[in-house]
Amino acid sequence: MEIIKKPIVLIDDSPALLLILHAQLSQLGFKYIDTFTNAEAALKKIQSNIHFYAAVFTDLNMPKMDGMEFIRHLGKSQFNGGVIIVSEMDPKVISLASELAKENNCHLIGNIPKPIEQHKLKMLLVKLNDFVTKKENIINQMTESDLINAIKNGRLLPYYQPKISNLDNKVYSVEVLARISSDNTNQVIQPSMFIPTAEKYNLTDAFSFQLFNKAMADFKSLSNSFGPDLKMAINISPNQLTDFLIPEKIDELREQHAIEAKNIILEITEEYALKSNAQLETLNRLRMRGYSISLDDFGTGFTNLTQLRTLPFTEIKIDRSLIRDIHIDNFSQVVVNSLAQIAIEQHFTLVAEGIENFNELEYLQRHFKLEVLLQGYLICRPKPCKELITWHQNWVSHVLS
Repeated sequence: MEIIKKPIVLIDDSPALLLILHAQLSQLGFKYIDTFTNAEAALKKIQSNIHFYAAVFTDLNMPKMDGMEFIRHLGKSQFNGGVIIVSEMDPKVISLASELAKENNCHLIGNIPKPIEQHKLKMLLVKLNDFVTKKENIINQMTESDLINAIKNGRLLPYYQPKISNLDNKVYSVEVLARISSDNTNQVIQPSMFIPTAEKYNLTDAFSFQLFNKAMADFKSLSNSFGPDLKMAINISPNQLTDFLIPEKIDELREQHAIEAKNIILEITEEYALKSNAQLETLNRLRMRGYSISLDDFGTGFTNLTQLRTLPFTEIKIDRSLIRDIHIDNFSQVVVNSLAQIAIEQHFTLVAEGIENFNELEYLQRHFKLEVLLQGYLICRPKPCKELITWHQNWVSHVLS
């Protein structure tokens, strides 16, 4: 297990529990741990340098300032670390705590009951590490000039990853994932190395529309293999939704390749909240034009279950952070079950992304009566068009038959 190097905070009114948790974390390799028996004192310390700590472990039931009030103040202070609740919680409390954390712009990673068990602590720390790594993945970023050069030379590559049904194992859609071919090696550059650069220097449109054009050119070959009802999912940045002309641009490109709007899913990442009227108007217009709209990475941002009842999404993708170890993680189970109930009410499709082991797959297939689409390395890694078609031929022969 990789150890987070930034400091963490532990808050509980029981000095004995703090001592035990501190010892457990130290044994796992954590070196920088601050402990507080008083939430107000902890909050004051965190607010003095809001980006100093990677995570906070907090009890809920404490004198004076309790855990829920503490989390509310953390959100107002724009704390961007992870939050873990150290308390036994029944399912309704877990669900409400998760919703309130989102309302307060806090990233609730999960909860761990007392007494703290080492294996459950390790499980939460893995999720916390995933969260921190995603936030801080800025090493070896492409420079602005390198990305511009890659775009000018047409080195954007579409890779594809299928989504299969938990009911019949058929592929219903493929997601387009961006890669860049290296100009001096046979390797491809992963999106974590260039998407932040594109967003920072307003290059998102330039690289995404080159990618869309190449992917739509592949659609005929893909639909010949997967069937005419296949949908292709392409990713749109929330920032692109502020452009009122985005629907026309996508329409024009789609029509050039003779693809119907019903075959296109537009995935909007949940990491950044949809707030502006321009974003919401563009989202609605795209839906009116017949595109399916997917909320990607649900669980990493601040969209709550109430908003899912009003925004025009047709698909919700549950982030890997909620799927990892779901078979033994009560917090994730409660949040995903609540999401499944909303999916039934609102008639949208659920996608579980990031499936990497059989226990996760078995749980999702066994516990959900509604159709859930499954996506992840366990099923198929992202592949270029020709390799994906070969994978599908093998899938049909060995799984569907």
